[in-house]
Amino acid sequence: QVQLVESGGGLVQPGGSLRLSCAASGFAIDGYAIGWFRQTPGKEREGVSCIRSSGSGGSTYYIDSVKGRFAISRDNAKNTVYLQMNSLKPEDTAVYYCRTGGSNCQFPADYNWGQGTQVTVSS
Repeated sequence: QVQLVESGGGLVQPGGSLRLSCAASGFAIDGYAIGWFRQTPGKEREGVSCIRSSGSGGSTYYIDSVKGRFAISRDNAKNTVYLQMNSLKPEDTAVYYCRTGGSNCQFPADYNWGQGTQVTVSS
């Protein structure tokens, strides 16, 4: 079946690290841009990071609030995209989702979101 599954979330103290995984099945993740998004209760879903498709060079992008702390990467052999999150802050607390997009990190509004994975940063 064609799907993306997020995993790797958990509870961590401020300053800690987590590595999220976005595992694809039924299609090759290599051919798409992949974005990580997050959402907290009562707030709109927010784009966090994106990696271009391999054919478009695989460039990475981040919102200012996570630059220098988060790193997105792709393992085509494993058909998986990762989000390494370091120096976590309480404001990073959210459910994190991944999704496919156009080769240059284009993300049309219509999308069937998965379950996501919960990240909680708290003392």
